[in-house]
Amino acid sequence: MVPLSLPSALKNINMSLEKGKFYVILGPSGSGKTTFLNIIGGIDKPDEGKIIVDDEEITKYDDKALTNYRRRKLGFVFQFYNLVNSLTVYENVLSTKYLSEDGLDPREVLEIVGMWEHRDKYPFEISGGEQQRVAIARAVVKNPAIILCDEPTGALDFENAKKVLKLLEDIKKKVWNYHHYSHT
Repeated sequence: MVPLSLPSALKNINMSLEKGKFYVILGPSGSGKTTFLNIIGGIDKPDEGKIIVDDEEITKYDDKALTNYRRRKLGFVFQFYNLVNSLTVYENVLSTKYLSEDGLDPREVLEIVGMWEHRDKYPFEISGGEQQRVAIARAVVKNPAIILCDEPTGALDFENAKKVLKLLEDIKKKVWNYHHYSHT
C-alpha cells in the first residue's frame, strides 16, 4: 500500500514502485488519486517534476511519444468501465489487443475473467460486476507492463468488489507473471 499525504496528494511525491507488486492509493474524493493515475498514464502532464517509468522520463514526451508509451506499457481500467456499448464483450476486448505488439489471446483472457460464455453479449446486457471483468480483460489483453485501475471496485457491491480484487490477483499470477517473467 502506498500512503500519500492528503489533501495535497500531488505535491512533493517521490516514490519508486517495484515490478510485479500491487499498489493501492487511498484518499477521500477529490484528493488527487485519479489525477495521479492520469499523470503516470500519460493522460495528464504535471506542472513540474519528472515521471520516470522503466528509466524513461515520460514528462519529456510529446503527444506521439505519449501515445506510444500508453500503447506499449499501459492497460487502463476506468472507474466507469468505458466499454463501447455497440461492441460485444469479445469485440471490446479485441479492440485493445491490437494496440500492443505482444497482445494476448482474447479468448484466454476472457476465460480467465470468467466472461467467455458472455462474449456475444453487449455491455448493457451484463451486470456491473461483469462489465468490470470485461474492462479488466480489455486492459490485460494488451499484455501491458503496468495496469492502472481507477477505483476498480467503486461502482460494485461488497461481494463483487471482493471478486474483482481476487480476479486482479489471479490475473497477476496467471497472465502477468507468466508473460512478463518467463520471456525476459
